[in-house]
Amino acid sequence: MSSDAGAEAAANLTAASEEATQRIRELTERFIASAKAAGNQSLDAYEKSLRTLVEFQEHAAGASQLDWVSNIAAAHAKFVSDVSAAYVSAARDMLK
Repeated sequence: MSSDAGAEAAANLTAASEEATQRIRELTERFIASAKAAGNQSLDAYEKSLRTLVEFQEHAAGASQLDWVSNIAAAHAKFVSDVSAAYVSAARDMLK
């Protein structure tokens, strides 16, 4: 009798640990999905703010009456745009 009770207890323990493992796995997957969604939202906000900054710099470049100031401001706006596009692209690839 005691070996039957021990086997039953072991089976119950195994089933309970498998259920707990499955719940933990599902919770982890939901957490990862939520973290990816939050990361993408952060990247969207970052991209939008940089786009606003670049537009401002381009506007400032066009408003200057000095060619060298316009050229520097336009070059800086392009640099910021190119670097941020590469950064955002790499970050989005990591979130896939």
